[in-house]
Amino acid sequence: MWDIPVHDSTRIRDVHVATESASARAGLGPHRTAVAALVATELATNLLKHAGGGRIVINLVERAPAAGAVARPPSVQLLSLDHGPGIADVTVALRDGHTTAASLGAGLGTCLRTANDFDLHSIPGRGTVAVARIGHEPASARVRPGQHPPAPRAGAVNVPLSRAEYSGDAWSWVRSGTQVTLMLADGLGHGERAATASGTAVEELRCVAHLTPLDILRHLHTKLRPTRGAAVAVAQVDMAAEQLCFAGVGNIGARLHTADTWQPLLSQPGIVGAHRMATVPVQRVPWRPDSLLILHSDGLPARWTPPEDPLLSTRDPAVVAAAVLRDAGSDARPLLDDASVAVLASDVRT
Repeated sequence: MWDIPVHDSTRIRDVHVATESASARAGLGPHRTAVAALVATELATNLLKHAGGGRIVINLVERAPAAGAVARPPSVQLLSLDHGPGIADVTVALRDGHTTAASLGAGLGTCLRTANDFDLHSIPGRGTVAVARIGHEPASARVRPGQHPPAPRAGAVNVPLSRAEYSGDAWSWVRSGTQVTLMLADGLGHGERAATASGTAVEELRCVAHLTPLDILRHLHTKLRPTRGAAVAVAQVDMAAEQLCFAGVGNIGARLHTADTWQPLLSQPGIVGAHRMATVPVQRVPWRPDSLLILHSDGLPARWTPPEDPLLSTRDPAVVAAAVLRDAGSDARPLLDDASVAVLASDVRT
């Protein structure tokens, strides 16, 4: 994971180099690596020119595998976050070739065209969040809205404390029949050992996503015993039954938005794998076409404000996650722990 503040021109090269490193980790070929570097450089340049600075967060992400399937090679995810003036006309800004005189000449339209996934959300006076994912296949192979069966979408952002090499947080989501399971894990403490605990939870989820959230937690409790343990929350949407089932242990926050109302989902205190697991309550609530679920680790302040923009739920879930992370902290109020936000959204797109 790479978290790069962009407040002067020297940082643009840092973003470029970090993107090349991430591409190498993901196993991208030379052409897709060059595309990733171009997109990252354009996003960083825009932060300086139009927002007075911001940050680029780079993660490796996987598309949701089927339960029991071998994970596919990851993509490079680039997130751009700023508290700048925002974009007055997003449609014009995303037009291919639209640029300013001193930019690369690529423009956000080129990012939209060359990335496998690209989305942007901006509010004048509040700032802009953009996400781009670059994978192994060309952008022409992307699956567009309307070309696949409706299903929940998921996305996340994960930022280590103080830009450390490891984050103790990890997330994953898996499809199994008519069910989609989203999990967020926060390894106890910080650093490599915390990352081992949360990473173990991610690996195990691929094998047990067909189970109920409670049974998944019981399985993880056994598998995480050799590790430090982790706080874990599991949310499972049954698309056929239109129901969300949630169970959690530890300090993972959860809020569900449906019909203009935010509802907290509560976890049981404890650490999965480290202590005897008490009875864990299971919550079942309806999952509607406008539902939006946000899970977050305790790196976010306890009293963060959910986004109020009704159009945000139609954006890429990683954009929603990044907007929550951006608005929860600032340079004057830095985050005090590894911070991750995972979002599950209905398949409603614009």
